[in-house]
Amino acid sequence: MSHPDSFPARAVVDLDAIAGNVARLAGYARGAQVMAVVKADAYGHGLVPAAQAAQAGGATWLGVAQLAEAMDLREAGVAGRILTWIFSPGADLARALALDLDLSVGAPWALAEVEAAARATGRTPRVHLKVDTGLGRGGQFLPAWSDMLADALRAQAEGVLEVVGVWSHLASAEDVSSPVTDAQLEVFTEAVARAEAGGAHLEVRHLSNSAATIVNPAMRFDLVRPGLAVFGLSPVPGRASAELGLRPAMRVEAAVMLVKDARAGQGVSYGHTYTTAADTVLADIPLGYADGIPRHASNAGPMLLGGRVRRIAGRVCMDQVVVDLEGDRGVRAGDVAVLFGPGDDGEPTAQDWAEAAGTISYEIVTRLGARIPRVYTGTAGLPA
Repeated sequence: MSHPDSFPARAVVDLDAIAGNVARLAGYARGAQVMAVVKADAYGHGLVPAAQAAQAGGATWLGVAQLAEAMDLREAGVAGRILTWIFSPGADLARALALDLDLSVGAPWALAEVEAAARATGRTPRVHLKVDTGLGRGGQFLPAWSDMLADALRAQAEGVLEVVGVWSHLASAEDVSSPVTDAQLEVFTEAVARAEAGGAHLEVRHLSNSAATIVNPAMRFDLVRPGLAVFGLSPVPGRASAELGLRPAMRVEAAVMLVKDARAGQGVSYGHTYTTAADTVLADIPLGYADGIPRHASNAGPMLLGGRVRRIAGRVCMDQVVVDLEGDRGVRAGDVAVLFGPGDDGEPTAQDWAEAAGTISYEIVTRLGARIPRVYTGTAGLPA
């Protein structure tokens, strides 16, 4: 956003809350290191400031999905260990090695390309072998993973690369009684044993996401990988952030653009899916689905405006939503509508929006549009 002062909305991100959340998660980890996962522009909070705040809170590792994100962090001067796990054939792995990034390898072609980049550059990659323990997504299932492990250890014996980690991802970490979770732990433990028996000198074994970090001590190993919880949102259904000692770090607000009278029976927004029940006052809020406001929140999305929580009236448009003030004449153009935040002032939370849109809080914050300026409060991670 080249002109943030001219945009009628903003996302206020509390860096101290991010640091505090990481410190709280380190307490849950009970001695395991913390990798703060800051993928997807730090879940919409801003990649570099959030990463630095997480480090200030005690994160000794950073994790991102995309290789480009890892490069952005390093090129911004962010130090420490950074793991990245998504890149396609032909990616610039030579650049990744020059930037001292840890690389996940979850497929034979990826191992071959990492090895080729190592031989071409003379640098020694730090590799984390990803095993699919049952999620059915990234990595290799144990038989094929064992073959990949043998190839990686051969390359390690030749001094080409280092196998420094084994990792996997959970399908339903929030359910500690799930047989799927138990089975995944069993497969992961076997994979680690095979790696160590084969001669891998593992620095880290990592399986826990946010939920497992909090509720499943058996899965913490050497390193935990919280993502959502770093930003103060609860990964455990039925348990609020405050109950877990977490503080949501983002508050999204917009200035009211227009307030006007409307007669009873007036249709509102596209398709007239909402009709005023009586003579009333309508407020136009300049945020829409181009800014990441879910269209599924039409006639449902909440916001705090004029001292009350109100719902969107009608469909979410590309750049605007409308609120029926139900005759309240106390709201003026320029007043601030708070879509979501920590809830301190009675405003809705990201979880409230998730429930209104039939989705999860992860999506609410990560889909927030790039044109909404991020404004930072707090000092965690900032230069003294």
